[in-house]
Amino acid sequence: MLIDYQPPLHPYLEILYQDDDILVLNKPSGLLSVPGKAPEHQDSLSWRVQRVFPTARVVHRLDMATSGLVVMAMHLQSQRHLNRQFAERQVQKRYIAWIEGLLAVQTGTIEVPLICDWPKRPQQKVCFVQGKKACTHFQLLTQTNTASKVALIPVTGRSHQLRVHMQWLGHPIVGDKFYNDHALPAKERLLLHAESLQFYHPNHGNWLRFHSDCQF
Repeated sequence: MLIDYQPPLHPYLEILYQDDDILVLNKPSGLLSVPGKAPEHQDSLSWRVQRVFPTARVVHRLDMATSGLVVMAMHLQSQRHLNRQFAERQVQKRYIAWIEGLLAVQTGTIEVPLICDWPKRPQQKVCFVQGKKACTHFQLLTQTNTASKVALIPVTGRSHQLRVHMQWLGHPIVGDKFYNDHALPAKERLLLHAESLQFYHPNHGNWLRFHSDCQF
């Protein structure tokens, strides 16, 4: 459920790359990737894009609270090609996050299965019995006295994967209203940003690399 949904208006639509086959956009934190069910939740990244490019199609999503790179297809053939790349885990993604506490290791991998926490949906939870495989690599970048800045590389693409995996590790992402129960004050936004996105162009097949600077 969305309470008091107030999507950001500036920038209204930030297009980083555009051609006849794809659009690459920079989604702000606080904006839905796709419309919600209620009329007041129609404003979203895909809704804004389709007002300008009516044929544009959704390929993947970011959580409302997450900012960063999103690719959309300009037609059905492109959508199918990109969907196949995501399904076959050819797409490479890198996120930047601030997590609470001091990470004790420089690098690591989290492999714990996830499932929807149905009474608390859309929240997810770790479940070793019925959960679906989920894998995240992490790398420590820098630290303060109370928090660590990390790079997160998801191998799988489960809903809320990075957020639940960081919570399971004992270092929830700063500002996470779903999975952060620590006493530190929450930030105004979730400190999670999709910084890098790489994939094959669905038409000419060239390997494309896109970058979006992290603003926190």
